[in-house]
Parts: sequence; structure tokens; C-alpha cells
Amino acid sequence: MKWTKITIETTTQATDMLSYVLGEYGVEGIEVEDKIPLSQEEKEAMYIDILPELPPDDGIAYVSCYINATGQDSEHAGNEFDLKELCKYIQEQLADMSSYMEVGTGKISIGETEDKDWINNWKEFFHPFRLEDNIVIQPTWTENAEVKEGDIVIKIDPGTAFGTGSHETTKLCIGGLKKYIAQDGSTTVLDAGCGSGILSIIALKLGAARVYGVDIDKLAVDASIENLKLNDIENSRYTIAEGNIIGDSSFADSVEKNGKYDIVVANILADVIIPLSSVVRRFMKQDGVFISSGIIYSKEEDVKKALVENGFEIIETNHMGEWVSFVSK
Repeated sequence: MKWTKITIETTTQATDMLSYVLGEYGVEGIEVEDKIPLSQEEKEAMYIDILPELPPDDGIAYVSCYINATGQDSEHAGNEFDLKELCKYIQEQLADMSSYMEVGTGKISIGETEDKDWINNWKEFFHPFRLEDNIVIQPTWTENAEVKEGDIVIKIDPGTAFGTGSHETTKLCIGGLKKYIAQDGSTTVLDAGCGSGILSIIALKLGAARVYGVDIDKLAVDASIENLKLNDIENSRYTIAEGNIIGDSSFADSVEKNGKYDIVVANILADVIIPLSSVVRRFMKQDGVFISSGIIYSKEEDVKKALVENGFEIIETNHMGEWVSFVSK
């Protein structure tokens, strides 16, 4: 179906109140567009390192909502709004708000948009592909990949979690896992920031004995568990837990009680790897290795300095595109 899009030009000061009054009217799915930079906390929660340069914040914001206007779709008649009445309501609310805050121009624009599954539409561009020489990523919703004898096939549905395996940072970690997982089936791995679980799955397929995956995002934890099940990996070989090993000491204690690890792999962000480097040794065996990636080239020296200051010897520095990975002992 098609949806009517209503966009109100207002101020950043007025966005919360305007969103509230729209919600009171029964409107759902409100979108706010402004030029206010993300905070460091928001960047960490959203796994964002590189951001486009925003123009200076001019105080202008746009609040949009999507409605089923009267007569637009009989199948959704219960959710219909009279467009003229809603616009009149918005104008009245803006006039009332203007008595105690700056609301800007209050200009209302009307448009139309297709009903799309924005969460899943990206999947049509994600097809089976080969990693390294013998690892094949098989999205669960696509045709079967072409495989050769000896290939390791990883079934994956990342959902809204981070990690399909195609990104350079993930490839750098996989190269490290292939090199340092012992062939005798004894290696234990801590996947710090497991995302969709792809590194945990690959580690186990490469012969790791056991993996402990942690992530601060419940959606990532759920996706990891589902993907491990998709790949028919025995429950006894993995644990996936939600928590923060940097900022939550009780959670870090619970992870440490499960034993020390031969490999800790972290495909996160430079700004998370830096504080992680100060606590990660408690989870590592004496001769263990720390594989870190997700480091943009401009922060290479910052991460290197943090690793050295926290007692690590960097034994490998690997580059791919604009990204860096360190292997440390």
C-alpha cells in the first residue's frame, strides 16, 4: 500500500513535544531529522565509528509521520486518519506550543511513499559469497551456494545484528582465527562483541573446542544463538551471554569463572578496543592471543599505544582497505 507522509518543519527544541502530541492523536512511527551530532554513548551503542560530516546545527528539525489517509486503503480502514483534520490539529498544537517555546516555521509538507519492509529489503543484495579460500557464507534466504570439496559453509541470518562476514574488519578477524586456532581441537575462544555470531561459528567450524560469545545488545545475542543453531553446532560447545565485560564487573567475573581463553577476538570499534585492552588479559591464558579489528586507519596509533601500555606485545599488524587488525600476546 501507499502511505501519506506528513513532514513538519520545526525546531530541535520542539521535536519532543511535537512527537508527544502526535502520539496523543494516535499517530505511530514518528521520525525526527536534525543536525545534532550523536553522543559518544550513542555511537558506542549503535556500533558507529565513521559518520558523515554534518553541517553546523542550525536549530531546524523535521518531524515526519506516515499515515493511512481516509479512503487510501480499505484493508487498513481501522487505522485511517482524515488528512485535513490531522493537519488542522498539528497547526493548533504548534500555535499552542509557540506560547512557551520556539516552534520554527511550522510548515507542513505532504508526500507519498511506498510501504516497504525496510528491515529486510537489504537481503535482496546479499548473496552467497566465498571468504578466504575455503569458507562460504550462505544467507538462509538465498539459493544454495556453489561449494567445493573441503569447503566450510556458514549459514547466516544476521537479522538486525551486525555481521554478514563481507566487511573487511570481519575478514581480518577470520584470517587471524584461521592462523591461531590449533588443529588438535583444543582451542578456546572468547568472542567479545559477537554480533550475529559469525566469528563464533567460524571459530567452531575451524576446530575450536568451545566459544564464549558476549554482546551488550540483546538482539545480537538472540541472532548469535539462532545462527549457531542453524549451523548444527552442539549446545555444549558454546555459550552466548548479554553483558558488558568492560563496565560491568559482576558480569566480567561470571565470564572469567568459565575459564581462560586461548584466543580473544574483538571486531568492535577502536574506541571500545582501547578500554577493552585494559581488562581483556584477565580472560586470556598466559600464551593467549588477542585479535582486535574494527579499527579505522586514523585510529591505528591510538589502539597500538593502548595495547602496548596495557602490557601487550603486538605480533601482527594487518591492513585491509581503510581498516586495521592487531594480533597481540
